[in-house]
Amino acid sequence: MTPKDLLRLAWGAIVAHRLRSGLTMLGILIGVASVILLTSIGEGTRAYIMAEFTQFGTNTLAIQPGKIKTTGISGSVVGTVRKLTLGDAREILRVPGAEKYVALAMGMARVEAGERGRSVFVYGVTPDVPEVWKFRIRQGRFLPAGDPWRAAPLAVLGPKLKREIFGEANALGEHVRIGGRRFVVIGIMEPKGRFLSFDLDDTAYIPVASAQRLFNRDDLVEIDVLFSNRLDADFVVAGIRKALMARHGGEEDFTIVTQTEMLDVLGRVIGIVGFAVAGIGAISLVVGAIGILTMMWISVNERTAEIGLAKALGAAPSQILAMFLLEASVLSLSGGVLGVAVGLGLAAVLRRAVPGLPVETPFRFVAAALLVSLSVGLLSGVLPARRAAALDPVEALRAE
Repeated sequence: MTPKDLLRLAWGAIVAHRLRSGLTMLGILIGVASVILLTSIGEGTRAYIMAEFTQFGTNTLAIQPGKIKTTGISGSVVGTVRKLTLGDAREILRVPGAEKYVALAMGMARVEAGERGRSVFVYGVTPDVPEVWKFRIRQGRFLPAGDPWRAAPLAVLGPKLKREIFGEANALGEHVRIGGRRFVVIGIMEPKGRFLSFDLDDTAYIPVASAQRLFNRDDLVEIDVLFSNRLDADFVVAGIRKALMARHGGEEDFTIVTQTEMLDVLGRVIGIVGFAVAGIGAISLVVGAIGILTMMWISVNERTAEIGLAKALGAAPSQILAMFLLEASVLSLSGGVLGVAVGLGLAAVLRRAVPGLPVETPFRFVAAALLVSLSVGLLSGVLPARRAAALDPVEALRAE
């Protein structure tokens, strides 16, 4: 028998039992479709989060107050939180490789102009925000350089906040009230969109000292540092750690996080989710494999006489083996193709129904799904195919 004959016989056996074949393919279809859909959501989420973090550059790091450590008393854990100050931020510039910094103090406050107003996040920052955070100014200028300990009644508005309280009118030189205090608007930011749950366009920026007075605090929420991309991040981190520990009495009561570390953590989390998705798909594929094995075993029993006749006419055991393996492969691959189509269709529907949900299906996932479905068919068809190939033609013909 030629390969064409084997394929015709295998397809004929599948078509002859449409319902049984369809139910067998259903297990593979569900497994592949669920994997395609869930991995599309996972991959889209990964790409979205990576883009969110890398938009601020890869040569930045964040310093946050607080470090959890275990004391010498058995079973006791103490959280030590020492404030980060503007003095700490200025000291960081002495570290080799540290180029610019943003000292951050923030809180919620109502921003008002005339009869309009809204409560937004107000960021108290130092002047290097455009360079460190990769933000751009659309109109006017950002906060001027100067003494970070000196408060100034200056404000830069996000584009959404400006539009909400000033409409289409020019806001430069106008006054706003932030938390009941008067500030003059000196700049409008370029649209930046959302970062995780924060709307960066619906916010105001004021000098860090002004924010500390506004929110009645003398510490910083965070210090962001831009370092030279010619130096290794670990080298800069070691220098910053040494400088801050010298200011904090030899204690490491702060946390330094680099962009690479954040992305690595996110990658591990998404990897765990990917394993969970693979487990869900594997369960469905196992069910489908058992279905194919059962169907092929029944098919061998039903076609015993046919197998005996084929052998009596000269069909080699290898050809009988190939015919049943081909039948199992066509079943599983057909289920895989339908599963990919259903998965891609559901992903497209989800993308339209929920525009904010990142959904992305890389070609490698589609190819892997088809390869796995084909492998499942081959593996589940081995035992029935070997049983068919080993049948004695005389005994098989007697079964008629």
